[in-house]
Order: sequence, then C-alpha cells, then structure tokens
Amino acid sequence: MKIGYKLMAEGFGPQELVRQAVKAEEAGFDFVEISDHYHPWLHEQGHSPFAWSVLGAIAAKTERIGLATGVTCPTVRYHPAVIAQAAATLALLSDGRFTLGIGSGERLNEHVVGPGFPQSVQARQDMMREALEIIRLLWQGGYRSYQGKYLQLQDARVFDLPEELPPIAVAAGGAQAARLAAELADGLFSTEPKDKLVKEFREAGGDGPLYAEVPMAWAPDEQTAAKAAWETSRWALTGWKVMSELPNPANFAAASTTVRQEDVLEQFACGPDPSRYLEVTRPFVDAGFDHLVMQNAGPDPDGFMDFYQSELDGRIRSLQPA
Repeated sequence: MKIGYKLMAEGFGPQELVRQAVKAEEAGFDFVEISDHYHPWLHEQGHSPFAWSVLGAIAAKTERIGLATGVTCPTVRYHPAVIAQAAATLALLSDGRFTLGIGSGERLNEHVVGPGFPQSVQARQDMMREALEIIRLLWQGGYRSYQGKYLQLQDARVFDLPEELPPIAVAAGGAQAARLAAELADGLFSTEPKDKLVKEFREAGGDGPLYAEVPMAWAPDEQTAAKAAWETSRWALTGWKVMSELPNPANFAAASTTVRQEDVLEQFACGPDPSRYLEVTRPFVDAGFDHLVMQNAGPDPDGFMDFYQSELDGRIRSLQPA
C-alpha cells in the first residue's frame, strides 16, 4: 500500500503547493499527485498554476517523495511529444521519482486552444491511444515519426531520456480506458472505487499500480469541514458526464447549485473522527486499489497532514481487501 497526498492546484498558488509537498514528505506520504488544469473548477478556488513548473520545483526541494500528475491530457492543450519530453525531463530531475498520469481530459481545460475539445467520447479515447503510442515511440530514442487519424509526429527526438523510463498510469472511468491502460500503460488511475475497472485492467493483462483519489475534508469539527468542501469542491458531486463537458468555472457554479452540504457529508470524510476516514477509504481498498491519494478539501492543509500523521497513516496502511 502506498499513500499519496493530493496537491490541489486549483486551490493554492505555486509556492504554497511546493511548501505542502515538502511538508507531505516530512509527514510520511509516499508520493504527491497534482492536477494539471488550465482553469480551476470554481472561481472560489482561485488558482491554477502550471503543474509542470510546480513539479520541477518540488523535485528540487524534496529528496524521497514520489511525484505524479493526476492527470494530464496529452492530446489537445499539449501535443504528446511535449509531454514525452516533459515527463522524461522530470524523471531525470527527480532521480526517477516521477509517474506520468494521463487522461482524456475535460473541456474546462482543453477548449482554450484553437482546435477545441472533441464532442465524441470515442474520439477522445482514440486520441489518447494515439498519444500513448507517440509517447512510447519517442521514449525508444532516436528520430521518430507517426501518422495517426488525429495526431501526427514528424522527425522528433527526445534527447534527454532517463535510463529507467517513468511509469504511466491511465485514468479510466470505463472498461475501454481500463483495457487501454493494460495495453499501453503501466497502471490505472480512478476517482471512484469501481472494482469492475480493476477487473478489466487485470483481465487485459495489466499488473501495475492502481491509483485512486479518496475524498476527505479535515477540520476540528464536521460542519466546518463540510462547509469548506462544499465551497470549493461541490463540483466533484456533479458526475463525470458533467465534469468532462462544461467549459468554464461559471458553468460548474451553475451546475452545482443543487449540491448540499449533506451531499458532501455522504461522500467525503469530514471532521476529526478517524473512523469516518477509514469508512470512506475502505471501498477503494476492497476494490483493489493500492495507491491511495488523500484528497483533502478542508480549510487547513497543515492540520490535515498532522491529523493524517498521528491518526490515519498506520490505520489506512493496515487495511486489507474484504
């Protein structure tokens, strides 16, 4: 079991994210994971720095802790050749501590550049396949070209490659993406405790790490935690079909008007009771996920990390699948 800390890049500026990563290493987390967005989900969050610059600074400021994107979309806002180069560079800067988490993206971030974000979910999946093939091709070394339906590559070479290439984890919400992760990646990434995803990944030959984000919100009392999570993270309860399609924070504000604090309490572990955190974490463990990301939406990151270190670390690591 590996335990990670989610760097909420939509809620904090770059210097603060680096500081939190350093503290996470001190608190005993195995890795930190950062979202790679152009916009925050809600205006109340107020931030969205460039994830790759933040990760480079974290690599320089830390010694042990692993680094991961959770996740980046290598198809529209970035060309996969850029991500292949960025990931290789970060693997070198971090002495092999980096994991490349990728996904098919959200309109919120990808629509900002000229080509736009594909309407078809199948097209997004096909583009992700081509992106993975391009990244793997470039990581073989030498000059490479590629002609796909959506993506092309012409005489490109990544000159600085690490001896050991960074593992790739693919975000999956359904069977098709899980099988793609087994075929072209090294691990699976999810935000829901779906054992069917793990089964699809394993049956398709996947044998790597299984990442999942666990929703939490620490504060000294339950209502303070729930209020903070509602203010900044109520978008997370709208469902993936909404989350992947809306273009701007204003749209997410409108889409989440019916979400109540009671709804947050049902999904998030809120407040100071360790047993509630174990209750929310257990379904992910039972589903087979072995790299659990603590996603704190509470108002006090330092308080959460102290709470994790004193009350949760050993208990969560000792959880076994039912």
